[in-house]
Amino acid sequence: MKQDLQQIQAPIATEMADFEKKFRSFMQSKVKLLDHITQYIVRRKGKQMRPMFVFLSSGVSGSISEASYRGAALIELLHTATLVHDDVVDDANYRRGFFSINALWKNKIAVLVGDYLLSRGLLLSVENEDFNLLKIVSNAVREMSEGELLQISKARKLDITEEVYYTIIRQKTASLISSCCAVGAATAGASAESTEKMRLFGEKVGMAFQIKDDLFDYGEDVVGKPVGIDIKEKKMTLPLIYALNHASWVEKKKIIYKIRNGSENKSTVNEIINFVKASGGLEYAQQVMNDFYQEALSILAEFPESDYKTSLSSLVTYTIERKK
Repeated sequence: MKQDLQQIQAPIATEMADFEKKFRSFMQSKVKLLDHITQYIVRRKGKQMRPMFVFLSSGVSGSISEASYRGAALIELLHTATLVHDDVVDDANYRRGFFSINALWKNKIAVLVGDYLLSRGLLLSVENEDFNLLKIVSNAVREMSEGELLQISKARKLDITEEVYYTIIRQKTASLISSCCAVGAATAGASAESTEKMRLFGEKVGMAFQIKDDLFDYGEDVVGKPVGIDIKEKKMTLPLIYALNHASWVEKKKIIYKIRNGSENKSTVNEIINFVKASGGLEYAQQVMNDFYQEALSILAEFPESDYKTSLSSLVTYTIERKK
């Protein structure tokens, strides 16, 4: 898969290399401890799919500009800030196989680092008068927070419907990818109509991406999170929602009781996983994921042919074929 991403990056290889340098400079601080921590954050970067979506969307919509770099940096800074704060809230010691900031430097420092990253992103936009980008990304952060809180509230009652599930993943995951694509289009000088079209494309990709992530919980591939972790955390995802909707009243009541009272038990989690598999929940979720995938490709088809478009299409395919 690494080689696949390298091939996808080919049209923006120079921009991605330049972005890494620029992003380091955007994070720099005169406070030695803070600079040390931000360097640690940069070193443990993941696949960098968010900047890829920004630059490829810029290329598809017109041309990559200096504003595209600032837009990609704004998204990375604000998103990284939310992840640092999430690890504190979740008391998580690891992030992508590395120690989290709070695990190494404790909660107080982690919260302050998150605040610093947030402020750097805001200042980067304000100083360059990128107010349109700030509006796009700030709206995504708001949506992510609302989606997370909606999911928490529904986990308490275990009464989530398929419609509410789509609202949650649109806000929690799709809003970020859609903001990447909208920022890419906006910084290429695209019209409001084209920017909105690219935003909607990113939203469809994000929906497919999250459903793929939810499918990992059922052990279909080797991934970075333990199998059944969503069930243990009482997160109602599409495969489980479908299975419950097609179960008898008695069976549904029994499974919900097990999720509420026995989700920490490994054998109970396995029982729930087997129930979902037997009910066709995985096949249904895969079909819905493919529907969103096809919708995204249909939107992308409306843009002119280019190497950027080819790579963006390949990146969408990568998101639903990935093994982790």
